[in-house]
Amino acid sequence: MTTVSIIGNGNMGQAIGGIVAAGGNSVEVLGRDLAKPVTGDIVVLAVPHFAIAEIAEARRAELAGKIVVDITNPLNFETFDSLVPASDSSKAAELAELLPESRVLKAFNTNFAATLASKSVGEEETTVLVAGDDAVAKQALIDVVRAGGVKAIDAGALKRARELESIGFLQLTLAVQEKIGWTGGFAVAA
Repeated sequence: MTTVSIIGNGNMGQAIGGIVAAGGNSVEVLGRDLAKPVTGDIVVLAVPHFAIAEIAEARRAELAGKIVVDITNPLNFETFDSLVPASDSSKAAELAELLPESRVLKAFNTNFAATLASKSVGEEETTVLVAGDDAVAKQALIDVVRAGGVKAIDAGALKRARELESIGFLQLTLAVQEKIGWTGGFAVAA
């Protein structure tokens, strides 16, 4: 059994926790309380992108050796018209620099909470795309997601996080403009 710690307490954290529990794994929800110790093998940062640096700094030693999952879509919330990281980087890459002893992955950012909870996007099954440089860490997360009844695909190296963030950005802007619903979005048909 794998223990997954979720830092954050929003809809995404709840949906991810539901998938973890459905697969028979253990979920530890920490909210934003930086004083609570992290015990999970996998740590999901279900927080807004601007909170990542503070969490990484406060928990750097505690997260060493752990699988840390960045689910953020780092939008410029003032303009809602661009991603914040440099065009050749990603929030996940920035997190990997802040946590050099952790095994950082990018996942869940191309999914809405409702599609994770329902396990469907329209007529298609929900698919979680996972990017990272550690093959063992990616497989551990993929195994947890699949055990919970959701498809998961290895999307490649951590440098693919930039493309995942672009997909998430486009999906969010379409939903905000009410061109797609929060129960819709992009699906992977294979």
